[in-house]
Amino acid sequence: MLIKSHNETEVKVAYSTKDENYLANIALLYYQEGLNQGQIADRLGLSRATIVNYLKEGRDRGIVDIRVNGESLRTSSTGQELRKMFNLADVYIANSGPKSNYSLALRQTARVAALAFYNIIEPGDVIGVAWGETLRSIGENLPNRKIANTSVCQIIGSMESDRVLSAEDCAIQIANRIGAQCYTLHSPAILSSRSLAQELKQEETIKAQLKRLKNLNAIITSVGDLSDNTHILSSGIISENDLEEVKDAGGAGWLCSGFIQADGTMLPHRLEERMIAIQLEDILSTPKRILVASGLKKVSAVVAALRGKFVTHAILDFELAQAILDQS
Repeated sequence: MLIKSHNETEVKVAYSTKDENYLANIALLYYQEGLNQGQIADRLGLSRATIVNYLKEGRDRGIVDIRVNGESLRTSSTGQELRKMFNLADVYIANSGPKSNYSLALRQTARVAALAFYNIIEPGDVIGVAWGETLRSIGENLPNRKIANTSVCQIIGSMESDRVLSAEDCAIQIANRIGAQCYTLHSPAILSSRSLAQELKQEETIKAQLKRLKNLNAIITSVGDLSDNTHILSSGIISENDLEEVKDAGGAGWLCSGFIQADGTMLPHRLEERMIAIQLEDILSTPKRILVASGLKKVSAVVAALRGKFVTHAILDFELAQAILDQS
């Protein structure tokens, strides 16, 4: 656990007026002296709720940096089996317990992914960042810890969703956490026609942004299932009729800008012609391909991504990882 000074932050959050010294001292009482929140509240004449908020603020502002050795998260026997089975560079397993609900499992998986991120990403990397609930949660759990000379690129255009942050917000959030240059993709994810999408791709700004996506060192993404509540449906990327058509054609999952089948091969669909996003071929050519997923509903989609070699580093919750082993 590190307690440090962090005078500037690019994340726009409404913080208290307490200075860093005060928050750091509360953190020392909690993390090093071992007092509980109620004891600290009594000592300082504050409410327990205020202490809880100050401890959280200390983490959010980078005053407190809690570090767990990410290497230890690679040692699971389940993870090692998956690594050998799919010839992966690494597998990190999150374990929140079999009685955890989806939200708790996702949050724990995102925490593990945030630790793994600092093991996998290196100074100078150009990192592609996808979009969705998982990426939002990873961004929220990343500590404010710089990785020198890095760049973050938004890999899919913007879309409307009341469930998650926009695609550009996901990229900006992660870039701010690691002190990276951020390149957003100034376009909708899906256009109304193929011709309009092709015209937009020829605009110099968009063309330059899409060119960067062909030269990534790393990409971090999740994979979408094709259930009735998939976020590609709720965000308007695809219609219900088209989704049924994809499933009838053998679709098993959605990865950034395209569909994949159960064996991992790409499933062409006319939707792709209207999208502004990274191409599946460009994902395959990216050296470090980090996939983060949680929840049993994603078994088929994750297996498809693994079989298709869209993954070099997998970060999964234990129940999902075990189900993949059982299925495979």
